[in-house]
Amino acid sequence: MSRSFGAVIIGDEILSGKRQDKHFAKIAELLGARGLRLSWVEYLGDDRQRLAATFRRTMAAGDVVFSCGGIGNTPDDHTRQAVAAALGVGLELHAEAFAELKIRFAGDDISDQRKLLVTFPQGVRMIPNPFNRIAGFMANDHYFVPGFPQMAHPMIEWALDTFHGELFQPVAETVEKAFLLTGPAAYESALLDLMERIVAAYPTLRLFSLPSLVGKERRHLELGVEGAPALVDQAMAEIRAEVERRGIDWVWRP
Repeated sequence: MSRSFGAVIIGDEILSGKRQDKHFAKIAELLGARGLRLSWVEYLGDDRQRLAATFRRTMAAGDVVFSCGGIGNTPDDHTRQAVAAALGVGLELHAEAFAELKIRFAGDDISDQRKLLVTFPQGVRMIPNPFNRIAGFMANDHYFVPGFPQMAHPMIEWALDTFHGELFQPVAETVEKAFLLTGPAAYESALLDLMERIVAAYPTLRLFSLPSLVGKERRHLELGVEGAPALVDQAMAEIRAEVERRGIDWVWRP
């Protein structure tokens, strides 16, 4: 994969625990269905300066980024202003998005408050919203969508399919297998050399190690790999041979 994909999930209500995030898992799912992987996620509150600094950094990095939340017209929505600051531009009523807004509120007066919904940083493009026609916007491979999942997720899927189809990869069959290791030598630090050897020998696999504790007592170490089935079996055979050589007890993880 030649590009990194990231997500910025915005809202004080998520950081306070009042609302549960529903974007991370869905974005990972949408990318996975196209043979891609999410590289990073950041959760940020409604802080305009912090948001602006984040978007300056991620735009400079060249990542493809999906930003969810903060594009409404209430005083606690700061994403549009933060993006304008990151781009070094002002805000303007977006003509195409305003045309969509007028269809959405056909027959109603379009108040200044409603116009704020489609007042975007200068020079950005519109992201259509199939749910209610109140658009999002995009700039520098960053896609800014509402915080509501029923709006955000179709908009993200549209952006992926419209602009990044050349990055899609075949969705290969993958499996995940692991051992549960116990005994005095079943520590991550004691097995670092083995892990590094497996990572070097199988660069297309994802190695993971997860210690398990009960209270203050160590229960076991889960050690395994994920990837193409044949390579997983080969790597697990090497891991098994080495842990047995070191006298470490093991069972297959259920």
